Amino acid sequence: MRAIWLILGSASLGLAGAGTVLPFLPTTPFVLASAFCFSRSSPALHEWLIQNRTFGAAVRNWQERRAISLKGKVAAAVAMILSLTLSIVVGIDAELIAVQTAVLAAVLTFILTRSTA
Repeated sequence: MRAIWLILGSASLGLAGAGTVLPFLPTTPFVLASAFCFSRSSPALHEWLIQNRTFGAAVRNWQERRAISLKGKVAAAVAMILSLTLSIVVGIDAELIAVQTAVLAAVLTFILTRSTA
């Protein structure tokens, strides 16, 4: 089972890395998923991740207080608005826009109702 958690954690971390470059792929959820998986598979990798200069603060804030930084909340909101705007501009079907809007509204509500770190 530890091997499965390690593979999932590594895949999540790879997606998080891609998210740092690709504008519409979220980074933080994948980093948090990696931390979760690594905590079950590799204490050394989990420790490395929470001590990481780039991602460590977000992971620690979430694990200790279930909190998201103000910068993270703003970045998430802006990315969601840009994503929805791009979908509208390129002419995505109205039904898909409605689904996207509902999903983004639910996710944004979740993010904004978390404690601020």
